[in-house]
Amino acid sequence: MVKQVSISQTYPRLTVYSEENFRGLRRVYRGNLGIADIDAVLTGIESLKFFSTNPNATLVLFDRSRFRDNFVVLRGNRIIRELDDFLRRGDVESLIASNQRLTLAQIRQIRRTGELPPGYRLI
Repeated sequence: MVKQVSISQTYPRLTVYSEENFRGLRRVYRGNLGIADIDAVLTGIESLKFFSTNPNATLVLFDRSRFRDNFVVLRGNRIIRELDDFLRRGDVESLIASNQRLTLAQIRQIRRTGELPPGYRLI
């Protein structure tokens, strides 16, 4: 007898590591989310892998906690071996992972209000 198995996958998939080069403790997050303070996860995120089947999936990295100040927008799958000094003006302090294309206007509104769009989890 053949048993059917169903697998439910939610994108994007964000895998974060406590050390550079994907070492140390690891945690996997799925779905649209924002991490308001990366130092509160695994005592700090030092590297990450961002994967989605959507080429317009968006990863936004901020240089202040709670999605404030300067940011960098990355589209599609990303592998970042070292988050330290990834941004021109400092370390990454918060991030947003989205399976959809976030526009600059949407990102600026998040930065201004500190609130994520409906359907996003705040970590």
